[in-house]
Amino acid sequence: MPINFWKPQDLQEALAQNPNLVLVDVREPHEYAFARIEGSTHIPLRQLPEQYKTLNPDSELVLICHHGVRSLQACQFLEYAGFNKLYNLQGGIDAWSVACDSSVPRY
Repeated sequence: MPINFWKPQDLQEALAQNPNLVLVDVREPHEYAFARIEGSTHIPLRQLPEQYKTLNPDSELVLICHHGVRSLQACQFLEYAGFNKLYNLQGGIDAWSVACDSSVPRY
């Protein structure tokens, strides 16, 4: 299954239907501390090769970063590692803040 791309509204709808979606934020610690989607798991992209085995390959995973580039890299890595239910948040946390949750600070 190829990597899926979700707009913020797609993620918002999916979370309403499936609160068990796993959100994986791959930004740096200072970015995550400043702005995040509540309930997300934080695994910085540079740590993903060591920590990806903590994730369930059968779960639906939504990868998040600032604008969608690092999260796409994370999706590609995870796809290579055998994960097949991967979603990249288009526009990242910044687009989420604009479209879905203005309480999440922009930077």
